[in-house]
Amino acid sequence: MTNPERPDGAAPGAGGPDRAVDAPLVELARAHGVATDYRTDRGHRVAVAPDTLVAVLAALGVDAATPGAARRSLQALRHRRASRPLPPCVVVRSGSAAARRLALPDGAEAWATLEDGRRLRLPVAGTGAGGAAADLTGVPVGRHTLRVDTPRGTADAPLLVAPERLATGPERGWGLLTQLYSVLSRHSWGMGDLADLARLATWAGGTLGAGFLQLNPLHAAVPGPLPDPSPYRPSSRRFPDPTHLRVEAVPEYALLDAATRERVDALAARGRALGQAVLREGALIDREAVRELKHQALRLLHRVPLGPARRAAYQAYCEREGAGLTDFATWCALAEVHGPAWRSWPAPLRDPRSGAVAEARRALADRVDYHRWTAWLVDEQLAAAQAAATAAGMPVGLVHDLAVGVDPQGADAWALRHHLADGVTVGAPPDDFNPRGQDWGLPPWRPDALAASGYAPYADLLRTAARHAGALRVDHVMGLFRLWWVPEGRPPSEGTYVSYDGRAMLAVLALQAHRAGALVIGEDLGTVEREVREEMADLGILGTSVLRFEYLGGSVGRSGPLPPEHWRRDCVATLTTHDLPSTAAWLSGEHVELRRRLGLLTRPVEQEAAEAAAERDGWLAELRRLGLLSDDPADGALPVQVAALHRFLLLTPARLLGVWLPDAVGDRRPQNLPGTSTEYPNWRLPVADATGRPLALEELTRHPGFAALAELFAAVRNRPAAPGGS
Repeated sequence: MTNPERPDGAAPGAGGPDRAVDAPLVELARAHGVATDYRTDRGHRVAVAPDTLVAVLAALGVDAATPGAARRSLQALRHRRASRPLPPCVVVRSGSAAARRLALPDGAEAWATLEDGRRLRLPVAGTGAGGAAADLTGVPVGRHTLRVDTPRGTADAPLLVAPERLATGPERGWGLLTQLYSVLSRHSWGMGDLADLARLATWAGGTLGAGFLQLNPLHAAVPGPLPDPSPYRPSSRRFPDPTHLRVEAVPEYALLDAATRERVDALAARGRALGQAVLREGALIDREAVRELKHQALRLLHRVPLGPARRAAYQAYCEREGAGLTDFATWCALAEVHGPAWRSWPAPLRDPRSGAVAEARRALADRVDYHRWTAWLVDEQLAAAQAAATAAGMPVGLVHDLAVGVDPQGADAWALRHHLADGVTVGAPPDDFNPRGQDWGLPPWRPDALAASGYAPYADLLRTAARHAGALRVDHVMGLFRLWWVPEGRPPSEGTYVSYDGRAMLAVLALQAHRAGALVIGEDLGTVEREVREEMADLGILGTSVLRFEYLGGSVGRSGPLPPEHWRRDCVATLTTHDLPSTAAWLSGEHVELRRRLGLLTRPVEQEAAEAAAERDGWLAELRRLGLLSDDPADGALPVQVAALHRFLLLTPARLLGVWLPDAVGDRRPQNLPGTSTEYPNWRLPVADATGRPLALEELTRHPGFAALAELFAAVRNRPAAPGGS
């Protein structure tokens, strides 16, 4: 519906009165990538309130508080851009001839200092239009430095050259999607760990013929009890959490003296008792209890001197991870003394580069070393798990998940505070799914600071995340192009989009994945601009297709299930995700009943149930049309229908097929129920069978559901993808 009071027909911004927007403010906002209007998921245009523009610009370090301030900021921006012959960072792809020509002022000369120290003089030719262009063809893939001399001065900028295209992996493969904490063995300390992961990978690859294991984020969590221990709100995205360690697999465990070994074994017994309580008594996974026990044991192991080879390996790890590891370990040490909320620390400690922090790091040297050491141990066990996956025949192996952001009080927010915007958080605008919008409470990257640094912090976390991965899944990949910024203290509806250089962000991602030999999977569900998927496809980044979102006419039009031949080829196709009901719950309608019991429905239960049934029945009708189900009453059984839906995935041209591990055993409980925290035990449930009985890893490997799954997907092994799709 258009706004009759506005000649352009745009709806006013949701925040505050609909005041006229000053022209310099509009130009200033757009120059910094801040949207002055946007379109909803239904296609309606909404004008952003001036107060929102002012607040978002302030988070970018731009003063627009008054019309005069906005004009002065705009003049200063114009002057900076006119006087600089280079952008803050130059990003190109090795295979794009047009992109490898860099516009320069007439009379300029250019050099590239390569990352190996070599210096190349770049050919520069006049364009015939009063300018010149440097030819970057001879610059190899990598991170370099560009220098330009012009009649008006000299300028330097980071020069990043990404590969033309990433490898997209096997032509056809399948794998399991799982939350590691939920798959615990009888030897686990209360939750699944990295030794369990290695065992799961060996079995899934060697026995089932699976080609990959996609995991939840293993990022370091903020210490302390949390009402909703989401792996998607970590303390650090760069470093994994030592809670995932198998303590007994640490080599120093074998070197403990008898008295210390007894103490560690007593802690292990308490940890395994936590696991038994989960598996036999229905207790919830208690990460904080597991974390406390493991850190007690690890501190005892930290006292064991490292042998020469181990010492050399540890030092090599510390040198490779550099200042980022030191910052992370320093935050962990300071959090033990001052609490995990760094914004409440004494003011001098809030700046990681302050003299007070340097002094504290010296005073807490043993604590800092301990947290460096535990990060190294996780790195070693991750390497062992990936090695187990590839040894079992998996062509991809582990697929690690990169969360969209970090906790504002965590280690990354402290260490990278000058690269993250202050006073705003990331979320989503109002839409049909959530009419109030969403505020995820995560601080966003500052696009200007990222570019000025040559995207170094982003590249560092990608390098570390991909180090022991066959593939890297990027949550909310659309956020590399734009994010919804919500000013502090305001509802999500009073935010706006801020644009990033999506091509540069994808190029940095591609460069790090290329160096690690890893595939990239982008989570591109929901409302996605066409540019995002086009850029992903061009670079060889796989998308994500989930059955419940695949419809003719899109997820909004929904004129019927999307036939299998029309699905994309370059994607991971699945039935469900960690944020959706399990397939059995969706088929049975139990997901509606669960939300009713928790008081989460916004419409009458009859209406919700009818809509859910219509969705399900539409897909079952599609299965019958394809001959995957019959009208025989036996085909009404849930296991039969789940198998038929998996056979539907086999008919698509999707390159990779993902099976939600709980679907194989009939688990009907979601691992996460969006919109809840204390109402539902998100991220705390072990995998269970159809009756809700928790299953240990040892039982999972014997469950008949996996034998049926392996038989169903046997033909996928080394089979080329079906033609078609895009």
